[in-house]
Amino acid sequence: MIEAHALTKRYGEKTAVDTVSFTIAPGSVTGFLGPNGAGKSTTMRMIVGLDRPSAGTVTVNGRPYDRHRSPLREVGALLDAKAVHPGRSARSHLRTMAATHSIRKNRVDEVIEMTGLANVADKRVGGFSLGMGQRLGIAAALLGDPRTLILDEPVNGLDPEGVQWVRQLVRGLAAEGRTVFLSSHLMSEMAQTADQLLVIGRGRIIAAGPVQEVIDSVSGAGVRVRSPRAAELQALLQAEGIAVTSPEAGTLDLVGTSVERVGDLAFAHAIPLHELSPRSGSLEEAYMSLTQDAVEYRSEPTAARPRTTSERGQER
Repeated sequence: MIEAHALTKRYGEKTAVDTVSFTIAPGSVTGFLGPNGAGKSTTMRMIVGLDRPSAGTVTVNGRPYDRHRSPLREVGALLDAKAVHPGRSARSHLRTMAATHSIRKNRVDEVIEMTGLANVADKRVGGFSLGMGQRLGIAAALLGDPRTLILDEPVNGLDPEGVQWVRQLVRGLAAEGRTVFLSSHLMSEMAQTADQLLVIGRGRIIAAGPVQEVIDSVSGAGVRVRSPRAAELQALLQAEGIAVTSPEAGTLDLVGTSVERVGDLAFAHAIPLHELSPRSGSLEEAYMSLTQDAVEYRSEPTAARPRTTSERGQER
């Protein structure tokens, strides 16, 4: 379990994390979302003692990270997959880590097999691809067989098979009763992986709870209807005060109602329905709505610059 109380981190006049409080419970996967610069990495670094809080407290399994006698057996963390000497092999790196906690050597072999590194375990890490580096970082996080796992962007650089593997891995660990806390910018993957969400913006928690509950709190539950008499049904629904949009001919998307209410109304007016189904917004839509005022680094569209004569010549 991870517990934070009024956790705060300031860098001079800038407040990176502002009186944040949360509990990450065991037995589920908690996704940590937020724009760049929102305070995600700083929060994770404070959990594992790499940054000292300016105020507040954070504990893992009941203690501050640096109070655990064997931290790797309590908390496994992937915060920077590149934090490995490039001249060492993956096996050498893991064995060195294991020696600091008297972890048996065959555990190193186990995590190498588990993370798909067997064919490259004795090669220098400096030659690893981004995906292989991520796998090594996950292997290091798993080395102490910890009760709590903290992963910052674990699927970054992985191919689809690797992304699916991480999803199955973290969900399996959570099913064993472990605490799993991970961040990602891939909303579609987070929607499939996480049970709970913690959304941060400008250093403050702006949403927390089960994934579907967070989505519904923003977009609201809705209903999709298809009918050959959609225009007539739309008029009836709007007369009832129901918000209606029509994404295409014959199709209606409704907000603020239920399938039962729509079905009863259509039946009462003998309007045939070809589809009547509940519909909820996506995690990406909810995330964009929640964080629209919390984006610190925003890209602006730019018009294409005309090419010069010399640039056109260089292309030939």
